[in-house]
Amino acid sequence: MMARTYFSRGPSEEILLPARPAYIAATLFGAMMLNFLPLTGWVLALRPDFVALILLYWGIHQPRKLGFLPAWLLGLAMDVSAGSLFGQHALAYTGMMFIAIGLHRRITMFDLRHQMLHVLAILLATQGIVLAVRLASGGEALGAWYFLPSLTGTAIWPLVDKLVKIPLRPRPDPDRV
Repeated sequence: MMARTYFSRGPSEEILLPARPAYIAATLFGAMMLNFLPLTGWVLALRPDFVALILLYWGIHQPRKLGFLPAWLLGLAMDVSAGSLFGQHALAYTGMMFIAIGLHRRITMFDLRHQMLHVLAILLATQGIVLAVRLASGGEALGAWYFLPSLTGTAIWPLVDKLVKIPLRPRPDPDRV
């Protein structure tokens, strides 16, 4: 029998506890705090949008617990914090949630490696919406480095998946033999 890696494990092999609203809110708050870290230089250019990643995670794995309103409000908060055009992140996050909720059954059927391809496409579409709004409002065009956060976000998707699931795993019963 061949050993299986984390990437080849299917989603149907793991039964998780339901996510509580307080835990979902805590993960979103933590993601916002990671986005607010004062970074400069190449680290800032590589930093993924953690709020988008966590919204995407919950949109895929718990679509009935998190809808469009939290995505819209978090997008407005990100616009205010970044000093960008008001509503561009809100529109992008809402569009991302629409895609995630619409495709959640399809995406969860795949193993983690193939989920990463879906995540990459959704994150690129989200950044494309932000860029389109920026260009439509008369902003300057950005270079190809603009899409690097989508690549780094996709690269850390397995870590996000693993970390968010830790509290959702059932505890072993100490009375069971």
